[in-house]
Amino acid sequence: MTNLAWLTVADAAELLRTKELSPVEYTKALIARAEKHDKHYNAYLRAMPDIALDDAHRAEREIMRGDWRGPFHGVPYGLKDIVDYSGLPTTAHSKILQDNIASADAVVTQKLRAAGGVFMGKLSTHEFATGGPSFDLPWPPARNPWNRDHFCGGSSSGSGAATAAGFLPAAIGTDTGGSVRNPASMCGVVGMKATYGLVSRRGVVPLAYSLDHVGTLTRTVRDNALMLDLIAGYDALDPGSANLATGGYTSQLGQDIKGIRVGVLRHFYTRDMQADAEIAAGIEAAVNKLSELGAVVSEVATAPLNEYLACNRTILTSEAFAVHEKWMRERPQDYGALARERLMAGAFVRAADYINATRLRRKMTDAFHKLFAGVDVIITASSMDPACRIDDEKAVDYTYGRQARAPFNVTGSPALAVPTGFSQSGLPLGMQIVGKPFSEALLYRVAYAHEQTTDWVHQHPALQ
Repeated sequence: MTNLAWLTVADAAELLRTKELSPVEYTKALIARAEKHDKHYNAYLRAMPDIALDDAHRAEREIMRGDWRGPFHGVPYGLKDIVDYSGLPTTAHSKILQDNIASADAVVTQKLRAAGGVFMGKLSTHEFATGGPSFDLPWPPARNPWNRDHFCGGSSSGSGAATAAGFLPAAIGTDTGGSVRNPASMCGVVGMKATYGLVSRRGVVPLAYSLDHVGTLTRTVRDNALMLDLIAGYDALDPGSANLATGGYTSQLGQDIKGIRVGVLRHFYTRDMQADAEIAAGIEAAVNKLSELGAVVSEVATAPLNEYLACNRTILTSEAFAVHEKWMRERPQDYGALARERLMAGAFVRAADYINATRLRRKMTDAFHKLFAGVDVIITASSMDPACRIDDEKAVDYTYGRQARAPFNVTGSPALAVPTGFSQSGLPLGMQIVGKPFSEALLYRVAYAHEQTTDWVHQHPALQ
């Protein structure tokens, strides 16, 4: 069971395709693992073992008769509980929606089911993908598998925790100000926020329409690229969807990175905010490894981090309040305190401030993307600190805002969070690799080259 828990999507796919591994055996092992351990981590909001076994038996019948659908056939996955699965509740981890039954699959769910994936259940989130790790909601918050007393990041908290804990090889999350990349960094896994519009958001509870992304969390770079290959694509019914050719995200994996121009955006984590020393050292060690592999490293600069964060915050809070205004007027007591406080902030943003933020956003986006005339990818911090204790409200609030992820929701750029090692206390460290729009394959190429120089994908938390 332990070995099956740490199978990558790529390795599992080959074993399943060649009939060396039964989808049913694989699924039963992961169900048993979660049943044994998840009471300590709360990664699942709603585990669905019956659906998982039905999917696994179906996949096994199809594979046995030679009808293999591709590298996700028979592979388990989970969905952040703001993503619709037809016939099941989509609660957004909130009392407001605890009786909300999805009438159809989200587009991303459709694609995973069509690929033959095994649906394991709905995963914890921060309430409505905002707020934080709250203890006043109908379900408890997810915890960090590396140390359950610590925060696992958010808002795709269960997606990060379940992947890191070996309950799943892959999970779907969402990202409006960093909510895929934060749990990826806190839990030591890989998280991709692709270019705005690359992945359909139809069937996903919105937070802020112009900033929302659907993203992937996996334990390896290759698995993440495989997942993005599966879920990317144009959706005419999502007004933010990009009608551009997609796919081939694994095509550059294994190619060398000699001559790739890497820009290091240091002022985000050395001047604009002072990152924890271990975080900064992890980034510098990663940059040095890329240089040793032949990358050409230089330093780049853009607007101060706080300007990006203010722009993101103004747009996000305004758009989020527009989504929640009716419920906030009629049922404010049914929100948890953290989400209610964050959502109410949008009621006090003037229309002029919102409009000015959208204008500033365009200027900042254009200026940022001009940097790629001189570099191919940019590296910077993700979180400025390792995970803090989950029961320390002040520390959670302080560290939650100390991040460099929101700038790339403002610009819509693809941003990939990858591990850079561990702190002396055994908690994961991470960084981001950022690119120009629709350069995901290149980001994966650089991340994969770095990953191959480390053994972090072979290190796993010892669960309670």
